[in-house]
Amino acid sequence: MTPMLHQAAPLQCVRFLGIALGAAVLAGCGTVSEYLAGDHNVQPPAELEDLASPIGLRTVWSRNVGSGPGKYYLRLGPAVAGGRVFAANRKGGVTAYDAATGDRIWETKTKVAITGGPGTGAGVVAVGSSEGDVIALSPEDGALLWKVKVSSEVLAAPRARDATVVVRTVDGKLYALSALDGEQRWVYDRGVHALTLRGTSAPALAPGIVVAGFDSGLLVALSLSTGQPLWETRVALPTGRSELDRMVDIDADVVIDRRNVFTATFQGRTVAVDLDSGTVLWRRDMSAHAGLSVDDGTIFITDEQSHIWALDRDSSASLWRQSKLEGRQLTAPAAFKSFVVVGDFEGYVHWMRREDGQLVGRERVDGDGIIAAPVAAGELVYVYGRSGKLSALRPE
Repeated sequence: MTPMLHQAAPLQCVRFLGIALGAAVLAGCGTVSEYLAGDHNVQPPAELEDLASPIGLRTVWSRNVGSGPGKYYLRLGPAVAGGRVFAANRKGGVTAYDAATGDRIWETKTKVAITGGPGTGAGVVAVGSSEGDVIALSPEDGALLWKVKVSSEVLAAPRARDATVVVRTVDGKLYALSALDGEQRWVYDRGVHALTLRGTSAPALAPGIVVAGFDSGLLVALSLSTGQPLWETRVALPTGRSELDRMVDIDADVVIDRRNVFTATFQGRTVAVDLDSGTVLWRRDMSAHAGLSVDDGTIFITDEQSHIWALDRDSSASLWRQSKLEGRQLTAPAAFKSFVVVGDFEGYVHWMRREDGQLVGRERVDGDGIIAAPVAAGELVYVYGRSGKLSALRPE
């Protein structure tokens, strides 16, 4: 069995134990809360400072979806489509809510341990399980459309378009399934390294193309219809003597924006790549695994120290950096109107001014913490916490 890092282990804990005790003890690493309270924390979380000119924030609605990720490192983020918010709980429940009011529309119990999703598109709501189940539900009423098995656990949200559902598994495979009945159309296999972070990058889809990142630091584009490779680009090269030093996982979700592809690696680089050719447009040394977003010419990214950066989309030039939340295990950022929004390990949602990164708002929505990135859609920002609480927020 390929060894992987403990699913509850935070990034800093993994790095410290790997250096001090060797990779063999990584499986014994503790939870986030244990680590933060212990003696091994080499990067204590920043204390929250009073905000100089705070904006008013309103929780428009909040619902209990069920058993959230809890102590497990699962980025079970919400998905928004067609005026509805879809959320999954770890024990198998999938629920659809009215995006504006939070009224529950339907709930389906899949009877599997959900570890990836939900993802929407191509007329389905799709989730993946710890046992390699991929389940597609009707977005209208939650009815089961199909259920199939893939080779291993699914940690990233399935993606769907053009009558195809694409699923990334932890053993390094990419599956294309028919959105109609789940029939396998093709499978692409890159395998995995001896040691990887607990997590996988969700693929990105464009017309006729799927782009996926792998644990080797390789970014691959494939034909969505056939699985034929179109190009491969090395984002980062493994270096160093130990397996830990050589980890360059692409765990940040791949983002496609205006025929460009953006992603980042752990202990490696953030890159922009041409979608059509795979040519690297720019590289920047910046280690990240939480994720990034692209909006209106700007890239917003959370690095491994929980600094939030705004970079120019075309050149990677720094526009600003916010470092006052260092060590707070931040999520990927979401751009929302004139703000940038992130969640942290204590369940706070932080609001920054888009123009300069200044912290202007803070709201605690889940005392168990937040792993999944906030989702901005329409007039609201949706946040799903570790306890299973789904909240819709907006500035006053």
